[in-house]
Amino acid sequence: MSVDQQFQHYKVVEGEVFMMPCSSPESSSTTWFKGDESKKCENQFVANEKDSGTYRRPNGSNFTLQVIKKTKLKCYEPSESSAMLQYAYPGTILCPGHKCYNNTAVVWYKKNKALWKHNRQHCEKNGQLVLNEVYERDKGVFFCDRKITEEGVTWIFRRAVNVTVIPFLNPSSLPEIMYPFQNMTEEVELGQPHTVLCEVSFDFEVNISRKVQWFINDGGDEEKKTLLLMEEPQEKRGRLFSKVNVTQKSIIKEVMPQHLKHTYTCFASNIIGNKSVTIKFKPKHQEPFLVWIPFACFVLFAGAVVILHVKWLELQLIYRSHFQLGGSDGDEKDFDVFVSYVWTAPSTEVANGLTLSSKPYSDAKGCVSNIRQISEAPIEMLLPHVLEHQWGYRVCLLERDILPGGAYTNDVVLTIKRSRMLICVLSAEYFASSDAVFVLESGVKALLQTSAHKMLLIWTSGTSASFIQPDLTVPKLVQRAVKVLPSLQWDAGASYSAFWIPLQKALPAQEAWQISHMQRPQLD
Repeated sequence: MSVDQQFQHYKVVEGEVFMMPCSSPESSSTTWFKGDESKKCENQFVANEKDSGTYRRPNGSNFTLQVIKKTKLKCYEPSESSAMLQYAYPGTILCPGHKCYNNTAVVWYKKNKALWKHNRQHCEKNGQLVLNEVYERDKGVFFCDRKITEEGVTWIFRRAVNVTVIPFLNPSSLPEIMYPFQNMTEEVELGQPHTVLCEVSFDFEVNISRKVQWFINDGGDEEKKTLLLMEEPQEKRGRLFSKVNVTQKSIIKEVMPQHLKHTYTCFASNIIGNKSVTIKFKPKHQEPFLVWIPFACFVLFAGAVVILHVKWLELQLIYRSHFQLGGSDGDEKDFDVFVSYVWTAPSTEVANGLTLSSKPYSDAKGCVSNIRQISEAPIEMLLPHVLEHQWGYRVCLLERDILPGGAYTNDVVLTIKRSRMLICVLSAEYFASSDAVFVLESGVKALLQTSAHKMLLIWTSGTSASFIQPDLTVPKLVQRAVKVLPSLQWDAGASYSAFWIPLQKALPAQEAWQISHMQRPQLD
């Protein structure tokens, strides 16, 4: 509202938000003074009785602000001071006092700019504001101005409505526990305090039912559980407008030996249902400081520790990938194989001549013949086809099996958790894609958490671990992991024995009838 164009007398209700008028809607530098007090026009504040009075500008203009008590109003409904609108739907806002004041000349504002100047579809009629479509940016304070006359003086009676924009009314999915992982073991130090932390992602809801709790299970028996003393949960909106992330902590003041005998369960619930994750403790291993060892032995020992520390990540990955059998982690997986790649379109000649058969792999020689026939196809096209249609694996492709609109990072982490194996087809395009590199990095982190997860790298023609140059923005974790993770080399026209047999051996175990169809056929 422009000071030069609008009336110089304003009324506002005590406890409601008010914004000082600007010299023009585009100006935010106007400053008003009342004695030693100053207020800038773009600042919103909650009006109090002490704010009443006459304000002046250095150029000589002035306006009068009168803050009136709620009890002096003709009618007052607290609910009129707020409105809840649903995203992507039409929304209606009523000017407070709608039932007992004249609404014929009400003007609506967002900040200091009349709404009709905001270049958006809406309708203002009889004190009612109708937004044709509600956007997330509509959250905040809307102002409505009425003209009233008292003792020959015309006032602008300004009311404020605080608008909240919600994605939907009710949740549609179960809570998702992001941390900790199922059957995870946390290191604790005896005699010291320890904090257990649970991070959960919930769907937004108006009537809040979400809850996160920590329980201690006596002797690991979940039937004998006791609620732990917890801190106040911390909530924040997720990266998605529709999500709320809750962090719940419980502090064990002093870890005693008996704490190692129990398990601890994070229990998350909402109106849809509940999920839980159980963890346990183990004592933290501490190396004694051997001051009595001669200096030479100490140097050798320290050197060995340094080498072990530097290569600890690689040693963990080698052990988990090659020597430790990945048993079940207790959850039924949705997918056998999650295939990650960056698509490289085939040449026109190859694309025109490419035909992938969906015939089940009941005829081994037929499958090999088909593989030979399409050996010129890109591995990004060939691999999912063979795994899914010929070998009977449940394959997950991110662009096909993950619904759009979610948080990419959360979708990747959850998909890896729900898959028995991650296969990454590595190419120059793959390392140039930050999204693809994130999938690879998340897979490595999952492998470090649980040996039930398997990984396999397939290097395409012209790429290898030495391909990663310093100028590529590839995380250090990935650079170190690709050097030791199990891998295969793919070249166009690769023979069955050179590529497909090693691939079969690396894949997760299948049912007996599937294994019988995956034996190497007799080649001519």
